[in-house]
Amino acid sequence: QVQLGESGGGLVQPGGSLRLSCAASGITFSIYKMGWYRQAPGKERELVASITNSGSTNYVDSVKGRFTISRDNAKNTVFLQMNSLKPEDTAVYYCNAYYVYQYWGQGTQVTVSS
Repeated sequence: QVQLGESGGGLVQPGGSLRLSCAASGITFSIYKMGWYRQAPGKERELVASITNSGSTNYVDSVKGRFTISRDNAKNTVFLQMNSLKPEDTAVYYCNAYYVYQYWGQGTQVTVSS
């Protein structure tokens, strides 16, 4: 059974930082492309950042220079370091794993507010 478990969300003030983690089980993690998506109320889910099995990364323009995606294949975990957070980053953040099939985590809420 495939499981993706996100953690690290919460409430943070503008300009603050959070680090999201996603622990995977039930898949051969090292061959999967991993991604972080987010969905704000009333908006479509969007890809925030992705990292291939070889470590190549991609970011949506709105987070470039502020967010960093990384992975630890030994721990079957992908991370999203989020710095200089803005209110518009408020959303539910979802972990995604893709290799032929794709899997989703349950999501973790990130709220940026003073």
